[in-house]
Amino acid sequence: MEVWQIPSFGIDNLEIVERPTPQPASGQVLVKVHAASLNYRDLLMVLGRYNPKLALPRIPCSDGAGEVIAVGAGVTRWKPGQRVAGIFMQNWIEGAPTAAKQRAALGGDIDGIAAQYVVLSENGLVEIPGHLSWEEAATLPCAAVTAWNAVVRAGRIKAGDTVVIQGTGGVSIFALQFAKLAGARVLGTSSSDEKLRRAYSFDLDSGVNYKSNPDWAAWVLEHTGGAGADLVVEVGGAGTLAQSLKAVRVGGVIAQIGILSQTNDPLVIGPILHKQVHLEGIYVGSRVDFEEMNKAIAINSLRPVVNEVFAFRHFKNALKAMESASHFGKLVIRITE
Repeated sequence: MEVWQIPSFGIDNLEIVERPTPQPASGQVLVKVHAASLNYRDLLMVLGRYNPKLALPRIPCSDGAGEVIAVGAGVTRWKPGQRVAGIFMQNWIEGAPTAAKQRAALGGDIDGIAAQYVVLSENGLVEIPGHLSWEEAATLPCAAVTAWNAVVRAGRIKAGDTVVIQGTGGVSIFALQFAKLAGARVLGTSSSDEKLRRAYSFDLDSGVNYKSNPDWAAWVLEHTGGAGADLVVEVGGAGTLAQSLKAVRVGGVIAQIGILSQTNDPLVIGPILHKQVHLEGIYVGSRVDFEEMNKAIAINSLRPVVNEVFAFRHFKNALKAMESASHFGKLVIRITE
C-alpha cells in the first residue's frame, strides 16, 4: 500500500512510500481509507511546530473515513463493509479527559490516516452517518467534535443565545452549523468579505471584517445591546483572546481552541475575574462525544462544508492550501477513487 510520511520536517520533505498492508491483530480492525481531511494541527505537525521532538518517520493526519475490510480475533463491534471513522485520541472512549486518555492521538503520538489502509483498535472507531459521502465524513473526527463540545458541552447553547465564531475554517463553520441547530444567533468575524458572504448562505446572522474593524468586540457589544455574547468560539489564540474577553457577556463562556495568532501583550486577568468568565480549553473529545454528535448530524441531515478535494498524490498541495488560509470550511484528500 502507499502512505505519506514525514521523514523530516517541511512540506516539501514529505514523501509517498510503499509499506506492507497491515493485518489486524486481536481486538483490531483493518480499514480501507477512502478520504482524509486536514486540520491546522496537521500542518503544524508536518512543519515541526507542533512537536519538534516528534518521532520520525510519521504518517500524518488525524481525520479520515473508510470501510472495514477485516477484523482481528475477538472483535465484536465491527464487521466488514461497515463505514467508519477513527476517533482522534484512540484511548479516549468516554468521560472526562485524563493524561492517559489523551495519549495515542492519530497523526502525532501514533501514525495517522494518510494511508490507503490503517489498523485501529475496535474501540477507536465510530460509525459514520449514512447520508454523508466519504469526503464529508472524513471532516468529522477533529474539527466537528471540537466544535460540538464547544457549543453543546462547554457553551450549553440554547435557542436565543448568541455565539461568536472567529474566521471560516473547519471548526468555526461546524460551530456555526451546530449553534444554528440549537436555535442560536451567530455572529462571525473574518478577514474576507467574500468569506462572510459565503457564511451568510449557512445562516450566519451578521459578520464583520476584522481587518477593517480590528475592535470587533465593540461590534459584538453593539449587536448584543451591550451585554456580550453567551459563547465565543476562540480559535485565534493569544492574539485574539483580549477581544474575546471584551466580547463575552458576564458569566459567559470562551471555548479556547486554536493557536492561530500570537501577541507580545501580557494576558490581562482582570476581565476574567470581573466578568466571571468561564474560560475552557477544548481539545477535541471522546468517542461518546463523537457518537452523540453523529446522532445530531444524522437526524438533521447536516452536511459538512468541503471547500476542495485533492487527489492522494496532491497531498502537499492540500497542505499548502491550508498554509495559505484561503479555504472556507474543510480541505479533503481523496485517498481511493
